[in-house]
Amino acid sequence: MKTHFFTILMITLFCMTFCEAQKKHKKPNVIYIMTDDHAAHATGLYGGRLAGLNPTPTIDKFAHEGMVFENCFVTNSICTPSRASILTGQYSQTNGVLDLWGDLDVDKQYLPKEMKKMGYETAIIGKWHLHNEPVAFDYYKVLPGQGKYFDPEFREKGKGDWPTNLVKYKGHVTDVVTNNVIDWFEKRNETEKPFFLMYHFKAPHDMFQFNPKYADYLEDTHIPEPESLYNQPNWGSVATRGEKDSMLHNIGSSISARHRNRNYVDVYKTGDRPTEKEATSAAYQEYLKRYLRCVKGVDDNLGRFFDYLKNKGLWENTIIIYTSDQGMMLGEHDMEDKRWMYEESIHMPFIVHYPKKVKAGSRSDALINNTDFAPTIIDLVGGKVPSYMQGKSMKKILKKGKDKHWRDYTYYRYWMHMVHHDIPAHFGLRSKDYKLIFYYGRYHDLKKEGSLTMYWNDEAHSNKVLPTPAAWEFYDLKNDPNEMVNVYKNPKYQDIILKMKAQLKVERRELNEEDAKYPFLQNIIETHWND
Repeated sequence: MKTHFFTILMITLFCMTFCEAQKKHKKPNVIYIMTDDHAAHATGLYGGRLAGLNPTPTIDKFAHEGMVFENCFVTNSICTPSRASILTGQYSQTNGVLDLWGDLDVDKQYLPKEMKKMGYETAIIGKWHLHNEPVAFDYYKVLPGQGKYFDPEFREKGKGDWPTNLVKYKGHVTDVVTNNVIDWFEKRNETEKPFFLMYHFKAPHDMFQFNPKYADYLEDTHIPEPESLYNQPNWGSVATRGEKDSMLHNIGSSISARHRNRNYVDVYKTGDRPTEKEATSAAYQEYLKRYLRCVKGVDDNLGRFFDYLKNKGLWENTIIIYTSDQGMMLGEHDMEDKRWMYEESIHMPFIVHYPKKVKAGSRSDALINNTDFAPTIIDLVGGKVPSYMQGKSMKKILKKGKDKHWRDYTYYRYWMHMVHHDIPAHFGLRSKDYKLIFYYGRYHDLKKEGSLTMYWNDEAHSNKVLPTPAAWEFYDLKNDPNEMVNVYKNPKYQDIILKMKAQLKVERRELNEEDAKYPFLQNIIETHWND
């Protein structure tokens, strides 16, 4: 009898020890949360002119409990290419997705594939925007294309064949996406694998159709306006302004009535104000309020979701990342949308929350970009970063606060020359203190270049895609953080410009960005390299 009792006791103690060991070594879950076009400066945690409005109290609180990356930048500021870089850990020429029309091959859905190899259950819910079926995920429920703000449809795995596997919902898309995320948690088997979930919002993408319950939010508030909305005589170059400002009405969709095809004075019908400045101000106020109401909806839904995670006991052992697919021009330089290499367009919020490993209240000024996201996630959960990924893992930075072997520059390339928002094609390099941009001003596909015609809300307006002048711009970010003065021709900066040009050649060679398929672009670059 004693022997039987001793045997049961030993088995019980073994099980308790084993279970505790298993619990201790259990892989962390991963939740990757991404908004669309949420600029870093449209939060409280990054400061700036909008911080005083307290637009993101939930995100700010979340950030204070983890690590905030102050210098996170997109490598191609447009939805589809950015998402492709996040999924592949590769720059655009390598993964093949240069623009909005690019298809990411199904065999290049690398991040969920790597996570599954490590025993993770994978899911994506919300915006996808990569055209092909997200077959690498165990489960998906994604918006078709851009998706709708109200009463959205989703393509759901298990509901038929792609792309006809549609399910419909009532309500605002921000709420519906969160409802579906929570529903996925409620239905999954909690005792099985760790999970990797990509939770993607549509908001705050244009046209900023906010939930009506936020109609009064900021209604009586004057939104601070950027100085460059009205005055910037030393900004830009012949590539962005034209000779004697001849292209100002054709380059970059605007807040003011400056741009002939798309501007918010026309969209929001504020042109009846007594002065041009008053019309611009009224358009800006409407734009920002609509945008920030969409942000408010995201922030409130994240509060609801975070409460759910805590109640389910999933808060401590889950790596939670918050970011956006790129930044957004919110009136700076009289611009709307993104695409530009200017700060507001390329600066992404990036927060990592992991109570077990990441120090609360920490910040990093390391130069990171969206090709680093996949390598970091894989490395954090104990995987080996594949050699085909061009990004770098931030694990050392998250653990120690720094990585002495980290990069000094981040590369950027925008391909969609003069398409949609009339931004010239360009590439460049950003360090912590400086930014070098080269506008080469040509569409990469010569077969399409002469035939592309873009139409806006008014069908009477059209804009053929034509070449624009090549030129350089250089900004001293330390002394001119708002990029108001192009100092490319200033003798004071010639040494650093030459150094950054040399590094730009190195980056383009190492990152497979030298345009081997586009010799006519190579010719433009070589012709104007020493301008």
